[in-house]
This record gives sequence, C-alpha cells and structure tokens, in this order.
Amino acid sequence: MNKFKMFLLIFALVLIVSGCGIHEGLTSNLNNHNTEVVLSSNNYKIVKRVQGTSSGVSVFGFGGSFNAMIADARKEMLENADMVGTSRAIINETVEVNRKVFVVVSIKTITVSGYVIEFIE
Repeated sequence: MNKFKMFLLIFALVLIVSGCGIHEGLTSNLNNHNTEVVLSSNNYKIVKRVQGTSSGVSVFGFGGSFNAMIADARKEMLENADMVGTSRAIINETVEVNRKVFVVVSIKTITVSGYVIEFIE
C-alpha cells in the first residue's frame, strides 16, 4: 500500500507541474468586411509575408479577451505591411491560436499572418 501512495503522489505532482499545449488555425473568415479582387492574371507580385502577435493570460477562464487579441495582432500585422499610399493588399490572412494550459492558468498567443501583394500593370 505504501508503494501505491507513493505512485499517487508522484502522479499528482506530474499532473500539477506539467501543462498542455493546444494549437489551432482558424480557417473561417473572421473579417466583417469583404473585398473582391480578381487575381487570375499576372497583374500582381508577392512582396513579403507579414505577421502580428498578441498574448494574454487567463486564470480560471477569466481574462485574455479573444476578439481584442485578434484585433491587436491584426493591427501589428498591418503596421508591418507598410501599405499606406501604395497599391498593395494583404491576401491569405490566417489566424492561429496557441494555448498553453497549466492547471488553472492559461496563456493564449494569437498570430495573424498574410502575404502582401502589389498590383502591377
């Protein structure tokens, strides 16, 4: 019986100290605005890949507003895109969510990325 108690103690310690990681990509269109651009001809070139990240901590499920974190990550991505005054656009926008869970604390990191294209004549 003593070995069983020791096993339970070690098992409980491993559960408390270890965490879980969850990674997901959001494939649905989270934008409330849509722009249709035809990219069927060779009228553009890919300039660069840009991304923005935002992190938040929640305790017992409270904190780390999901929509606000996406907005912050998207804002950082758009700042990195340097599109003001140019004929550029962002295509293939992707939102990735990474969660690390430690018993009652959860750390969430959201990354928004896309490709900057420039239209040419």
